[in-house]
Amino acid sequence: MSKPRSHGSANSPEAAEDVAPDPWVVHFDGYDPADEGRREALCTLGNGYVATRGAGPESTADGVHYPGTYAAGVYNQLQDRIAGRTVENESLVNLPNWLSTRFRVDGGPWLDLDRAEILDYHQELDLRRALLTRRFRVRDEAGRTTAVTERRLVSMDVPHACALEVTYLPEDWSGRLEIRSVLDGSVQNTLVARYRALASAHLDLVRTAELAPDSVLLAVVTNRSAIRVAMAARTVVRYDDDTPARPERRFVDEGVVVGHDLVVEARRSEPVTLEKTVAVFTGRDRAIAEPADEAQRWLLRLGRFEDLRTRHERAWARLWERFHVDVVWDGRMLTVLRLHLLHLLQSVSPHSADLDVGVPARGLHGEAYRGHVFWDELFVFPVLNLRLPELSRALLRYRHRRLPEARSAARDAGYAGAMYPWQSASNGEEESQRVHLNPASGRWLPDPTLRQRHVGIAVAYNVWQYYQVTGDREFLAHDGAEMLLEIARFWASIATDDEARGRYVIRGVMGPDEFHTGYPGRELEGIDNNAYTNVMASWVLRRALETLGVLADDERLELIETMELDRDELERWDDVARRLFVPFHDGVISQFEGYEDLAELDWAAYRARYSNIQRLDRILEAENDSVNRYKASKQADTVMLFYLLSADELRDVLGHLGYQVDAELIPRTIHYYLERSSHGSTLSALVHAWVLARSQRKLSMEFLAQALDADMADIQGGTTPEGIHLAAMAGSVDLLQRCFCGLETRQDRLLLDPYWPKSHGAVEFSIRYRGQPLVVRMRGSHAEVTAGRGMWRPVQVACRDEVAELRPGSRVAFPLTGTFNLGSGGGSALRDAATRRKPRT
Repeated sequence: MSKPRSHGSANSPEAAEDVAPDPWVVHFDGYDPADEGRREALCTLGNGYVATRGAGPESTADGVHYPGTYAAGVYNQLQDRIAGRTVENESLVNLPNWLSTRFRVDGGPWLDLDRAEILDYHQELDLRRALLTRRFRVRDEAGRTTAVTERRLVSMDVPHACALEVTYLPEDWSGRLEIRSVLDGSVQNTLVARYRALASAHLDLVRTAELAPDSVLLAVVTNRSAIRVAMAARTVVRYDDDTPARPERRFVDEGVVVGHDLVVEARRSEPVTLEKTVAVFTGRDRAIAEPADEAQRWLLRLGRFEDLRTRHERAWARLWERFHVDVVWDGRMLTVLRLHLLHLLQSVSPHSADLDVGVPARGLHGEAYRGHVFWDELFVFPVLNLRLPELSRALLRYRHRRLPEARSAARDAGYAGAMYPWQSASNGEEESQRVHLNPASGRWLPDPTLRQRHVGIAVAYNVWQYYQVTGDREFLAHDGAEMLLEIARFWASIATDDEARGRYVIRGVMGPDEFHTGYPGRELEGIDNNAYTNVMASWVLRRALETLGVLADDERLELIETMELDRDELERWDDVARRLFVPFHDGVISQFEGYEDLAELDWAAYRARYSNIQRLDRILEAENDSVNRYKASKQADTVMLFYLLSADELRDVLGHLGYQVDAELIPRTIHYYLERSSHGSTLSALVHAWVLARSQRKLSMEFLAQALDADMADIQGGTTPEGIHLAAMAGSVDLLQRCFCGLETRQDRLLLDPYWPKSHGAVEFSIRYRGQPLVVRMRGSHAEVTAGRGMWRPVQVACRDEVAELRPGSRVAFPLTGTFNLGSGGGSALRDAATRRKPRT
């Protein structure tokens, strides 16, 4: 695997990051200002309710550092005048900086790492405990050397609690150690450079207060959405023998900055430790009176840092039992997979289930995409469904609560059913930007990305997959079926009957590709008959009809009556599902109608001229050209079909539509688009690793390395500091379980069709299927599934046409003999037959 960039000694642009011998630890050696943004994003700590970036407590937003804190679902909308129009942007709000803590000695300058003489610097993220530790030694202008050790956490036990512990060790001096510990409400949303010209001040002061000699309160409110946010902080100082330091205290009240200046007499070689405990509440919380009152009450309950840490670690231990994964053959891969799971659970966790929130595309780690919800849950749910299905259910209800808005959007556009937005935030309205800045040209351009209607497909797909994993008929009957049917109704209404073709067509949309916004000369009008959209629309319509058959009679009749469905409409759904048009050319599935008429791009020339052509759309626009003229994709589009559907399923859908699928269609189509993609999205490497896994193993592993390094090495060159890519992180775990281990949930069975080479040793992970805890283990020679004990119903497990019943407390093992057809695109229908043996139980 390729390694992230590595660096050398402290305080140089060659600071190092690598994976420690312990696969539960990610460490960073040396201080590198140019790399701080990436480290801050990767070292974010959160609990699904609130998250704080890994910036140093002494730092401010200065172009190098960005100490951001974000609470799930806390958005605010501001207006700007751009290119002669009023534009509104709703953003996830950067909340007051609770970390803010700095020190100085004998009245000297406050510590500034960018100016100090740094003797040593080390930072490590403990994945098992979700604990961030920083250790460094600095020498000030007077020649005094101080060693600093910092630990912090955002509690997974108490979602409203954050804590910081800093130990100062005077190595060669004695004197007055002055510490300033404050809550800083002067923050704005300024992380993303291309947004900085726009309005960014979201918070107004409500009040500040000194609650006690060691505690303060800061209450603010978002200036448009009127969400109150309160933080209460307690700061205490102790000597090494745990006796209180009893520092001199001065209350600091500077408008929106509130806290204390603390002065203690420090003695050479004797540590002084500060503990800062913070309670955070917002007006969106349930079962509270008022955020400021709750923050004050809970601050008194939080206890000391060690108490919080112990309970926090226990909560994480329970989560890691659910999300257990082990890969014997590659320790670095294992560490990165655990890092990805950590950030997934810090963005959406069991605490999220009590909130009305979706899956933010960039986690709670930064301000890219303004914290909006896209279709990224499509890549997240396969991991959550099999481990925390109750969380999947809660996140799907975020979509169900916004079903009325999706219905309204469809109606306003002249369609029936529900049309989910490309970007969502607080209330389900379309939050896609109307204009966007091209940094390559400096021009503000119209943004037609709201034509990406395929978000509804992702919602429907997630509903169905959740049901397949859990068998949760209660959810399906009350929420899931309604969403699925309303989305099906939308696709049936947007499809028009082309009598000349004898087929239905869907015009004026955008596919997952994102580059093609229209045809040459019609740049903003969308494209027609996007293959991914049309094939998946047929799949949605069939699942909707199948769902009606799954429901009990009374449930089905009630839903039909509520939705005012009649036989004619259901017959149209069936007709559209059978007659949607899918374009083909040159023996491959066309990305969209007319794709074959576009010009071929001189890829070699552009790669020679530009060091990075991932955002080819920006490059061409800056050259007064348009990517709409070329056979060029930002990321997988048609290829996404082979990511979501096995070869068996795709053959079934296309066959239902009346298209013949020869054995080489899938590999031909994959390689056709592989040569025409700039891979401008982190998801592109993930999808290509998946679809190439059984046809080109080496190339697949190269894409897997890119997917794993997407944020670890910031392979897009500057996007990670703005927030991690949550879909790519979750998708890498899903790649392991569903692609390489061939795990599927269909036909009321757990299906295994693994491709895990013997040379890679064993892979093991925990899942839950139909409520039952299972451990799946793969080797090159066999696959086994072990069920936990309990009062569970038996489940059926199938592996390569062999089926076994798995009862609680038992184990079933399947021999993995035979060969695979490496020329296939994946899926059981395109592999050679394996030698059949009975599974062992």
